[in-house]
Amino acid sequence: MFASWLLLAAVHAMPAAVLFAPRLTERLYGVAPGGAVGILIVHRGALFLAVLAVAVLAAFSPDARRAASLVVGISVVAFLTVYAASGMPSGQLRTIALADAVALAPLALVTWAAWSR
Repeated sequence: MFASWLLLAAVHAMPAAVLFAPRLTERLYGVAPGGAVGILIVHRGALFLAVLAVAVLAAFSPDARRAASLVVGISVVAFLTVYAASGMPSGQLRTIALADAVALAPLALVTWAAWSR
């Protein structure tokens, strides 16, 4: 489970990095960091940092795994749902969707393990 939790943390690392390097909004999302949308994307980086932190916590603390599976699951599944409902656009969003799709396997594994104990 340890490696799966760290993989889930890693999936959220780049979006979290935007908080510390706002210029990444242009490369990752095609959005300038200074406008209204850019500011929201940078704030989103803080939320992804929280998701990353809870995944790392879950890697080390079995007691955190149920709550962490909910937080990480909401992050991954919500994006994939919104992406699909939006017609699966190409570009940067497709890259994010592919990363989240890869995350589904370890997410399923850690969620099953957390809730079956």
